[in-house]
Amino acid sequence: MARILVTDDANFMRVTLSNILQREGHEVVGQAENGQEAVHLYQTLKPDLVTMDITMPIMNGIDAIQEIIKIDANAIIVVCSAMGQQKVVVEAIEFGATDFIVKPFDPSRVLETIGRALMRAQ
Repeated sequence: MARILVTDDANFMRVTLSNILQREGHEVVGQAENGQEAVHLYQTLKPDLVTMDITMPIMNGIDAIQEIIKIDANAIIVVCSAMGQQKVVVEAIEFGATDFIVKPFDPSRVLETIGRALMRAQ
């Protein structure tokens, strides 16, 4: 099972996603509410995978992805975006994100995507 850092500016989304992941046996090692915090926690906690919201205050998800990839070119980052944000998701993947999950979260889709991202990294 993976050590995961969950990043979202909405506490409700962090809690929801953390619960889905923990039920499956993953360990949520940290939660960040903006991209800057995510970059800092990535360096400190060295998680196996990061879930990354795109629209956040202070530092958005795209900038955070770029910073994390500078630190670790092999970082596994799964973008979480609302429906209709395809353009942003494509941009995130171009900058190094591994995959994406659409909000609202469907637990089976979340786990399938996380599993696929982790397999790709091995």
